[in-house]
Amino acid sequence: MAHHHLSADHIHTVWNRTLSPALRVRPGDTVTLDTLDASDGGVARRVAAGELEAPAELDALIRADRFPARNAPRGHPLTGPVVVEGAQPGDALNVEILEVRTAAWGWTACRPNGIGLLDAVLADEGLQPYTHFWDLRPGIHTDFLPGIRLPLAPFPGVIGVAPAADGPHPTAPPRQVGGNMDIRQLVAGATLYLPVEVPGALFSVGDLHAAQGDGELSGTGIETAGQITLRLGLEQGAGLTTPEFLTPTHGGSSSRWHATTGHDPDLMVAARTALRALLRRLTARGLSLEQAYVLSSACADLKISQVVDAPNYTVSAFLPLDIFVD
Repeated sequence: MAHHHLSADHIHTVWNRTLSPALRVRPGDTVTLDTLDASDGGVARRVAAGELEAPAELDALIRADRFPARNAPRGHPLTGPVVVEGAQPGDALNVEILEVRTAAWGWTACRPNGIGLLDAVLADEGLQPYTHFWDLRPGIHTDFLPGIRLPLAPFPGVIGVAPAADGPHPTAPPRQVGGNMDIRQLVAGATLYLPVEVPGALFSVGDLHAAQGDGELSGTGIETAGQITLRLGLEQGAGLTTPEFLTPTHGGSSSRWHATTGHDPDLMVAARTALRALLRRLTARGLSLEQAYVLSSACADLKISQVVDAPNYTVSAFLPLDIFVD
């Protein structure tokens, strides 16, 4: 079996079955793919232009990153596509995640009227655009504020194959062939099974997150550039209709959690109620509204607690208390 390397020079920003392959591999081969962050380097360029202020210890590091300037990228910058020889519609592409390495820094943001769960509500309460920068150089954990430390568990936010329908297709919504699923359990040691819809599969990956809570509540995890190493296998005639995966983890670990709840016939309303209550807990600890929102996105987990007690369904928001180290 061979090993391949694909640099971030091979970037596309839509899903499309007509894209030219960047690499061809055989089933069983491994490939290391370099990836850009979700902003396509835009956050680093804004720091360099003085539009965003980064912590002093990271400013020079961020400014040193030279990301290519592209004209209005249409979606997530994805590395690929990779053709897997012999892959045919009806097969499953087995993606074994061997290693995920982040860049030295990352960012998490919120903004009024963005894509976060509570953007519209919090805009009425004075939510301001905010970007938090993280030092990822320890490789094991990262400090948010003095006394708040998050463990790192890097994974790809976007990972998938080309859909059969004529494109181009935006990268933002996930679909039956994968894509922007933001499943934080797809860490090293996991295996993802993707339905193949086009010959060769046309596999791509990007949008690495150094950490994220289930829900990605503000619309961003800890966004970062990086590198991912995978083994690509093939299961003929698998007949999958949706992605499946094996994982070594169910998610975050903590010795104690504080959970808030929401109850409503609409699961999104219930989720917003639970998150709003959690933000109140965090602001009571002295965090600003913006800090509470991005911290929740990086580590709090939304869980559906029940969907059988009609008319109201229950969503719980879990905050890991082990992040408070003082």
